[in-house]
Amino acid sequence: MRKKESPLVIAIAGVSGGGKTAVTACLTQELHNSKALYFDDYDFDGPEDIIKWVENGSDYNLWDLTPLIRDFEVLCNQGLNYIVLDFPFAYKHFKTSKFIDLAVFIDTPLDIALARRITRDFKTVPAENILFDMENYISQGRKGYIQMLNAIKPDSDIIIDGTQSISEIVNHICEQVG
Repeated sequence: MRKKESPLVIAIAGVSGGGKTAVTACLTQELHNSKALYFDDYDFDGPEDIIKWVENGSDYNLWDLTPLIRDFEVLCNQGLNYIVLDFPFAYKHFKTSKFIDLAVFIDTPLDIALARRITRDFKTVPAENILFDMENYISQGRKGYIQMLNAIKPDSDIIIDGTQSISEIVNHICEQVG
C-alpha cells in the first residue's frame, strides 16, 4: 500500500461474479466521506476479442480508461477521505495504477463466481441462452478468469476469501485502512 494525502484510493478487483460491485457499494457506505466509481458504468474502448487479448498476453494498457480517469480526477477535488474503485485491473493499467493506494483482490472460487454471474445476468432469459453461455465459458471464457487469477491476484496488496459474506469482507478491508 502506498502512502499519500487524502483521498485514500482503494481498488476492488476480482473475477466477474466475484463480489466487486457488492463490496464496493457496502465499503463506500462504511467509510466516512467516500464515493465509488464502478468499472461497469463505462463503455471503454479496448480489445474487441477478449479471448484473443488474453491469449496475446493481456496488455491492460490497450484499454482507453479516459472516462474513468476523468471522473476519478473530479472526485479527487471533492475533499473526500476515500475513493473506492470497482476495478478489475488493480495495478495493471499504467495510467490508473499511480492513483491506487490499496488493491484488494476478492478471491472467489470460479464455480461460485460463475453461479453468481448466472443468477445475476440470466434471470429472465431462455435456458438456451444460459446453455450457450456455459458452452462459451468452458471453451473460451474460463481463460479470462484464470488470467485474472494469475495476473491480478499476485499483484494485489490484500487477498480476501470471496466465500465470506460481504459484511465480513468489508470489515476486513476497513480493518486494513483503519
